[in-house]
Amino acid sequence: MVDVGEKPETARAAAASGFVRLQPNTVQILRDGALPKGDALAAARIAGIMAAKRTSDLIPLCHPLPISRVSVDLRITDAGVEIDAEVGVTGKTGVEMEALTAVSVTALTIYDMVKSVDRSAVITDIRLERKSGGKSGDFHRE
Repeated sequence: MVDVGEKPETARAAAASGFVRLQPNTVQILRDGALPKGDALAAARIAGIMAAKRTSDLIPLCHPLPISRVSVDLRITDAGVEIDAEVGVTGKTGVEMEALTAVSVTALTIYDMVKSVDRSAVITDIRLERKSGGKSGDFHRE
């Protein structure tokens, strides 16, 4: 792991996004709340939040962080589900990996919830949207 012991603690934040492409009939089943496994969006939101908090257990050499906030927002569109996650911390290293992990696990949970009706679901476009804080400064995707 990189030694961050001498770095100052600063406010840091990161946001990531992703998309799960679904068949039109699956989108309708989601909108109707009629999936056999239950409420996919609620399960996926909780899974994403839990994943952000456990990122250092999943990604080798990633520092464990005292995350102060995590939000996962999901929107059903005609093509599937848009995912946005934001993570914040006051710490010595950033939370980009936590935001990306939150989106990834949220997407995997959606897939798990819909696979009985749509095995062709595609997880796509997982990416960092922005980050702030730290020595390297801010990043905003164009």
